[in-house]
Amino acid sequence: MCLILVAWQVHPQYPLVLAANRDEFYRRPAAPAHWWPEPQALLAGRDLEAGGTWLAVTRQGAFAALTNFRDPTRLLSAAPSRGQLVPQILDRSSPPAARLASLQAEGARYNGFNLLWAEDGQLTVYESVPGRTQRLGPGIYGLSNHLLDTPWPKVLQAKSRLAAALEALPDEHSLLALLRDDAPAPDEQLPRTGVSLAWERLLSSAFIRAPEYGTRCSTLLTLNRDGQVRFREQTWDAHGQPAGEVQHSFKTA
Repeated sequence: MCLILVAWQVHPQYPLVLAANRDEFYRRPAAPAHWWPEPQALLAGRDLEAGGTWLAVTRQGAFAALTNFRDPTRLLSAAPSRGQLVPQILDRSSPPAARLASLQAEGARYNGFNLLWAEDGQLTVYESVPGRTQRLGPGIYGLSNHLLDTPWPKVLQAKSRLAAALEALPDEHSLLALLRDDAPAPDEQLPRTGVSLAWERLLSSAFIRAPEYGTRCSTLLTLNRDGQVRFREQTWDAHGQPAGEVQHSFKTA
């Protein structure tokens, strides 16, 4: 993912509301969200090049999602795929504390990333560049290609719109609309992450449209107080037009 928004323990009926966009090169093949076979049993899309995923949810209502940390000077040519990290952190064959310790120990092997993970009533973020882990309390959080809540324009605007969209739940139109916002930030507000100014402009909107790279899918995930999970993934073509939709609803096990 390149934009993850989470409302955690904020809404009285929905302790988890997540809205996220995955941005990627169009040439990189991916499968839409589906239930992976046992023993993993994840609801997730799949990167068909490296085999991992960017966001997944379990039948128990745990989820994990990651973003890349954008800094061209830090790229490791032989690093393993970061998409492996989401299935690993959700692998219930070992205790949560052991999985987190493994992530902390192995994080430096990968190109920079941030991973959000919720399980057993706890929301955690691990940021690999500073090597920092935080347990997060109730609140609205935004994560793009820097650290949690870095005040990039699209993060600030999307968090504000998420707060407003919570009022309309269970209606999801406002959530999807904030993910479709393709307005770039003014040049004076752009971050400087080591890419060209033209790319900073392209990457500054929540929804990205570029000739070879852009928003490939948008995901909405909600968990209500009764344990009902709703998952909706909208995929987009190279023109930013709808290319498919997946919806699942289930009760946590």
